[in-house]
Amino acid sequence: MLDLNNRLEPCCICQHEYTTIHLESASGWKIHVCENCIEATKHNFIWMCLNCGEIYIRPKSLVIKNISDYELRKAYARSADMQIIQGIDMCIKCNPNMLFNGMNVIEKEAQC
Repeated sequence: MLDLNNRLEPCCICQHEYTTIHLESASGWKIHVCENCIEATKHNFIWMCLNCGEIYIRPKSLVIKNISDYELRKAYARSADMQIIQGIDMCIKCNPNMLFNGMNVIEKEAQC
C-alpha cells in the first residue's frame, strides 16, 4: 500500500539510522528498517520480539548448524538465501519462565 506520510523514523533493528523504509507487522504497527540492517539479513537471521521489541541477530551458518530437529534445519537451510526479519510473539526477556515451562512439558511427556 502506498503510504503518503513517509516520515523518517529510527531503525527498529540498530536504532542508529533513520529511514522511511518500513513494513506493517500488525494493524497500525510499523517496523522501520534501514538499508544496512536489510543488508545484514543476507548473512544473519534477525528475530524481533513483537511483545517488547528486543532484537536477536545470529549468523545463519551457526543457527543452521546448531539445530537438531531435521525438519526445522531443512526449513532454515532453504531460507538461508532469503532476507528475512522474523517476528516472534514473546522472547526470553519478556517471560524468562517460558523456557522452563517448555522444558517441563517435555519432561512430563518423557515420563509417560
